[in-house]
Amino acid sequence: MGCDRNCGLVTGAVIGAVVALFGGILMPVGDMLIEKTIKKELVLEEGTIAFKNWVKAGANVYRQFWIFDVQNPEEVAVNSSKIKVKQRGPYTYRVRYLAKDIISQDSKTHTVSFQRPKGAIFEPSLSVGTENDTFTVLNLAVAATPHLYPSTFVQIILNVFIKNSNSFMFQKRTLKELLWGYKDPFLSSVPYSIPTTVGVFYPYNNTADGVYKVFNGKDDISKVARIDTYKGKKHLSYWPSYCGMINGTDGATFPPFIEKNRVLQFFSADICRSFYAVFGAEINLKGIPVYRFVLPSRIFASPLQNPDNHCFCTEKIISKGCTLYGVLDISKCKEGKPVYISLPHFLHASPEIAELIEGLSPNEEEHSTYLDVEPITGFTLQFAQRMQINILVKPAKNIVALKDLKHNYLVPILWLNETATIADEKAEIFRNQVTGKINLLGLIEMILMSVGAVMFIAFTISYCACRLKNAK
Repeated sequence: MGCDRNCGLVTGAVIGAVVALFGGILMPVGDMLIEKTIKKELVLEEGTIAFKNWVKAGANVYRQFWIFDVQNPEEVAVNSSKIKVKQRGPYTYRVRYLAKDIISQDSKTHTVSFQRPKGAIFEPSLSVGTENDTFTVLNLAVAATPHLYPSTFVQIILNVFIKNSNSFMFQKRTLKELLWGYKDPFLSSVPYSIPTTVGVFYPYNNTADGVYKVFNGKDDISKVARIDTYKGKKHLSYWPSYCGMINGTDGATFPPFIEKNRVLQFFSADICRSFYAVFGAEINLKGIPVYRFVLPSRIFASPLQNPDNHCFCTEKIISKGCTLYGVLDISKCKEGKPVYISLPHFLHASPEIAELIEGLSPNEEEHSTYLDVEPITGFTLQFAQRMQINILVKPAKNIVALKDLKHNYLVPILWLNETATIADEKAEIFRNQVTGKINLLGLIEMILMSVGAVMFIAFTISYCACRLKNAK
């Protein structure tokens, strides 16, 4: 009887040890299987989950606009007063709804090439008004004239056409005209062959961005979706090579297995440069744990604080020797037009930048950029990319519309928020196929180890107690 009991206790302890050992073995084996499956499904080639969502966005992407409506145009033009603006919006468009096209795989370099068609569909239900709403905004053609044509003689000639076309420093334009283009009366009156259509995003609809060439991850998953070349180049030709390098992905996805200390790099063709984001917080998005990466204020720092921004400071007088921060000059990639980008309402900018503008209210929560990335797959499940478009206006004594100005103005035109969030049904599929299975495997591992350990300890203690009792 004592032998049977001792044998049973020993057997129980052995079984517990085996169960605990199996749970321990299952951890690296299970992780290896998960890693293998994820690496296979993240390759950008026909038949994978990643490729399907990469070709066409898996969530609706919206671009919201807020227009800065100028309240005192005459005062500014005549007296060089502060510009009073009133923000109006959002006006919402659906973008990135067209699938990538001209897709071509290169098995030798493990890259895939493509173009990204552009289109924007107005969403009335998500907007405060219509595309025909009218705003008082800067006259884009008049403001750009001194920058594009610095010659006094040319300015005097162009001033005749500005006066004859009744063009002024400010103008009234509809939302549709301002964003997507309109025939400018001043430019249309010039008897030379020059572009006459003007718009903040003109041309946009029915155009394509690219060609992009990105790594497909077939040979090295740590390079998946990273841009190799854009329009056949590894760096943007209008910047020096040390400033114009094209780094990272397009922001929709990143190489998998992301650690919190990783810096995520992404490229934006709209603003002609690469950016980076750093870890900000760990949050729960519709039941999915994600890492929130944010754009640090250093991105818009002065060249003295961030040497990477040296190329984006070309105006030494207005920038006070490149000591001011918060805006980037991208005129070189906008055909010389005086376009500056910043965060909305000049968030994180030098106070001097906005001292001639009234009506701004920078807010970290509403105006910062972030990406919510699922760390195992590298998929961006939610993002908000926020940016403000500004035009530099200088006094010009040879142009009647600008001759009374006494200050250099950095005039905010609009700010935008391009945003998307994984849909509820897609989130459920993601939980079931990815996070749910990983969590289940982890739970099984912990149960096996815990149960096995408890069994081993319990039976071992019982066996020792039984031996001690028999010895007495």
